[in-house]
Parts: sequence; structure tokens; C-alpha cells
Amino acid sequence: GTYLDEQPITTISGALDVHIYDIERVESLAGPQGTLYGASSESGTLRIITNKPSTRGFSAGYDLQANGVKNGTLGYVAEGFINQPINEKAAIRLVGWAEHDSGYIDNVAGTRTFPSSGGVLNNAPYVKKHFNDVDTYGARAALKVDLNENWTLLPQLVAQQQKQHGVFGYEPSVGDLKVQHFSPDDAKDKWYQASLTVTGKISKYDLTYSGGYFQRNLDTHSDYADYSYWYDKVFGSGAYWVDGTGTVLQTPIQKITGRDRFDKQSHELRLSSPSTDRLRFVVGGFLQRQSHWIIQDYVIDNLSPAISVPKWGNTIWLTDQMRVDRDKAIFGQATYDLTDHLSVTGGIRWYDFKNSLEGFYGFGKGYSSHTGEAKCFSTATPRGAPCVNLDKTVQGGGNTHKIDLTYKFDEQKRVYFTYATGFRPGGVNRNGNLPPYGADKLSSYELGWKTSLFDRRVRFNGAIYYEDWSNFQYSFLGPNSLTIIQNAANANITGLESDITWAPISGLTITGSGAYDDGKLAKNVCASITVACTNGSNGNPVVAPKNEQLPVTAKLKGNLTARYAFALGDWDAHVQGSLVYQDKTWADLRAFERGILGQMPSYTLTDISAGAAKGAITVELFVKNLFDERANLTRYAECTTSV
Repeated sequence: GTYLDEQPITTISGALDVHIYDIERVESLAGPQGTLYGASSESGTLRIITNKPSTRGFSAGYDLQANGVKNGTLGYVAEGFINQPINEKAAIRLVGWAEHDSGYIDNVAGTRTFPSSGGVLNNAPYVKKHFNDVDTYGARAALKVDLNENWTLLPQLVAQQQKQHGVFGYEPSVGDLKVQHFSPDDAKDKWYQASLTVTGKISKYDLTYSGGYFQRNLDTHSDYADYSYWYDKVFGSGAYWVDGTGTVLQTPIQKITGRDRFDKQSHELRLSSPSTDRLRFVVGGFLQRQSHWIIQDYVIDNLSPAISVPKWGNTIWLTDQMRVDRDKAIFGQATYDLTDHLSVTGGIRWYDFKNSLEGFYGFGKGYSSHTGEAKCFSTATPRGAPCVNLDKTVQGGGNTHKIDLTYKFDEQKRVYFTYATGFRPGGVNRNGNLPPYGADKLSSYELGWKTSLFDRRVRFNGAIYYEDWSNFQYSFLGPNSLTIIQNAANANITGLESDITWAPISGLTITGSGAYDDGKLAKNVCASITVACTNGSNGNPVVAPKNEQLPVTAKLKGNLTARYAFALGDWDAHVQGSLVYQDKTWADLRAFERGILGQMPSYTLTDISAGAAKGAITVELFVKNLFDERANLTRYAECTTSV
């Protein structure tokens, strides 16, 4: 879960790419979310806390950056802020940014010969070097009004637009940092958030209300030539893609036009006691509604109207659906100091969710007699779809809870034990023939320590933990390469994490951290969740065996940073170097698909920088990924992996 100040900004399709500037701090809460944060925070929460308007006086600043990317061109960043008091009780803060990131992926020349027609496709119009450039523009405006000594209003508006071209992966068979795409790839992502935070006191207690409205519009075009070519090559599908005269199309490539509209409103009210009390508590309520209207229009130029989706010319497949997620919660958490050294924290969050999905997906009935339009049960035409063949709802509720014991030896050494649970709500598959997927839950047991040693020259923190993840959700491409989400079996994760900061001499700081996570399946995962998993004897084969390593998460991660600060004349200067390491990972849960995709290798990234500051001026030189390491973050196939 990601929060911008007090408002959650995680959308149904994931977190936003928020430009970070004029920020007071970033808070990180390791998962599970415990009781103070909601359904998007099963694996933890990030809170981006912005600088607020101040009545103390006028201030302003700006930052400029120029950069170059290997296998690319130049980029830049320009950022600035103004803080202006209006009077002794009110102030306004204005922030703006503009960024250009150079591309580094090349779309190179190539052809495809379709087996069914013999037609040759050429991508000459789209050949371009470093075609995945990105431009980001945004602004933030905040007004702070002190109504009196106890009550403050803080309305804020944030808006950002991001335009990107190309893709951010490459095809090893084509070449390093190269692809062969045959139609445009681009995205335009616009969003804004309007929020209001009211803080005040009732007696000695702090009352906070935070509410926000968020809207995001995402328009995309995606090359889908791989899908068209390989389904023709493997299954002869190209013979069915014809024009209005019944003639087989020579180069029937598919391209996707996507339109996503997100709307979210959230409200939270909480009451908290003073942090100095022996008994400290937070209680509150949360309400959220978010919707996602998704259009996925799979186009083949000159496609026969007889086999197109009705009212959508040249469309072989259409997804036109509305998803609505509704979340409610009541929560409370309290800490009591049993002694001067021992404190106990307990909390609970009761939650309720209701998620629905309604609309159309599939082919026209002129192309398929058993999917899409042929399966419609309503002639209603919401939002322009030909009819409705999907209308399902899933709902549920329960509670998450937390208990923590902390023993403080002194102000510089403490140990703690935490038991906490988390959840992720269920939902409806976009393929209406499949059942909804249920909520998954996480239980975590953690024993940790926080210490400051040797007159604060060493800080040493760490934790060991065990997690039980039940009925976890995972996704994969199913028939027609449509994403399917279902619940797998259980998984267990045993881990150790630690960080240490050491200041051996004046000016030198060495910081290192690492984590070991041994995440394994506790049971076999079979192809179907509706049939007993009996090693495939009933036609339900095991797709991932017990004790298999979980995908995505590396067993070992680590980083090391050394920073030396020194005087350079009347400037405060520094040099810094960093290493980041990640162990090898898998991209898929299923064993057969792992054999096709292979394992993603480990990598080490190296960053160096040097800088100096004098008064209000700071100068920084840096190199990121000094040795041009190819960090493989994910790998995938556009079609169903076996195709």
C-alpha cells in the first residue's frame, strides 16, 4: 500500500509512479499491515510525507539535473517550490516538476512471414533507436489554515502527467536491449488527487479527518504481433482472420488500444491519545470506494465486419468491464507501559469488502459460437459493449490483529516480539467462466532488536521471522492469453533481516543491510482449485510441487554504502559508493513455465557520487549502475507461455 500523506493512492492496477520532490520524509512499515492500514498493505505500507506550508516566512528553491544514459541520449530534471505566508494563520506552498528520461531500448528492423497467408510483415515505419523515452510533468498546491490554536485545515491538490513510448524489456533472441515491434507502443498516464486533512484537539485527544478524491486516466497502445504470429504458426489461426470478401488477411497483426479510468474516494476518522501517556491508543474508521473501467480493444486492420465484435469495427476481441471495490473498516490499537522497561501493544481491525465486476469480454458471435457475444445473458449495452456476459460479485469480512511486546533495557537497546496478521480481499476473474478468487491471509511472527552501541558509533538492528501465507493469490495467462487469478495452497516464509551503521572515524559512515528469505510452498499446487489435488490421477495435475521456492522474491538481498564527508575549503564535501545485490529469482510459480522462461540471474549494482554544499547551493555528480549490469527484474511471454 502506498499513501501520499494521509490518503491511500494504490489503485486497482497497482501503485502510482509518484515523482518524489519537496518531501519531508518517507515512512516504511514492513508487512503485514497490522491494524492501522488497510487491504492494500498485506506486504507493508509506504507513506510519502510532503513538506507542508509554513507561516514562518517566505522560502523558495529549485533543483536542476542533466544526465545521459548509455545506449541513449540526454535527459533532464527541473524542480522548484515556493512557500508564501498569507498572514500569521495561513500559508500556501506551490511545487512543480518536469522530467525527461532518455530511452535505451532499440526497436530494430525485422520481418514476419505469416504461415497461413504467406504475407510478409515489415516494421520499417516503427524502427527507432532508444524508443522508450518518458516525459513527466506535475504540480502540487497546498494551503494550510490555522483556525485557532487547536484546529488546522490542510486542503491539497496534486496532479501529474506521464507520457512514455516503447517498452522496458528486450528480446535476447533479437539482441541486447533490442526488440522487434510492428506497431506503436505508448502510454499516457494522467492523474490527480484532491484531499482535505483536518486536525484538532478534543480535550487532550488528537482528532484527525482525512478525505480524498482521486482520478486516473491511462491510455495505451501496445504491439501484439507476437500473439498473432505465434497463434498462426502453432494453431493456424491466421486462416480465420479474413477481410470483408472472405480473403485471408496477408499480415493480420493485432494491436491493443487500452483505456483505463480509475476513480477512488476515501475517508478516515481517527482519535489518538497523547504519546506521553502510560496508556496510548488510536481508534478510528475507514471507508473507501474505487472503480476501474477497463477497455482492451484488440484490433486487426481490415478485419471482416462479420467476425468483428458488433459496433467495434476491426475488433477481434473486446474487454469492456467495470470493476467496483468497496472497503470498510473499524480499527483500534493501544499500547500500555507495564513497567518502565516493558510495554505491550494490542490492536484489531474489523474489515468488510465487496468487489464486483460487470461487462463484456470475448469475440463476436460471428467468430466464436461458444465465447464472447455467444455467451451474453443480457442485451443491455453499458458503456458501448455489445451486451453483458459477466456480472459477478464477491464479498467477505473478518479481522486482522496484532500483539507486540517490547522490552527496553535502556534508551539505546531494546528487543521486541510481534505477532500480526494481514489480508488481501478476493475478487472476480475477467474470464466469467472461472470462479471468483478468495481472500488470502498472512500471519507473521517476528523477534527483533534495535540497538545503539559504543557511544552511538554503531547502530545494529535486526529481526528473525516466520510467516504463514494461506490461500495466496497468484496470476497466470490462461486460454486466449487472458489473465487468470486463483488461490494457490499455503506457503511458509522463514527469514532474517538486519542493518548496521558504523561511524569508525569522524566523517566516515558505513551502512549495510541484508535479508534472507526462504519462501516455500507448504503444499502442492494443482491446475484446478475445484477438483481434489491428488497428484494428477484425476486429471488435475500438479503445476507446482511442495517445497518449491516462491517466485519473485530472492532468497538473499543486500546492500552496502560508504560515505565520507569532509571540508573542501569553505564547502562541505562528500564522496559515496554503494553496492546492491539480489540473488536469482523465478518469474513464475508453475514448474513447466519455469522450464521455458528460465531462472533470472543474480545481479550487483554499483553507484558512486560526489558532491559539495555551501550555503543554499548544492552540487552533485553521480553515476548509477557504474558497470552497466543487466539487472533482470522480470521476464514474460506475450502469449500463453507454452505457446
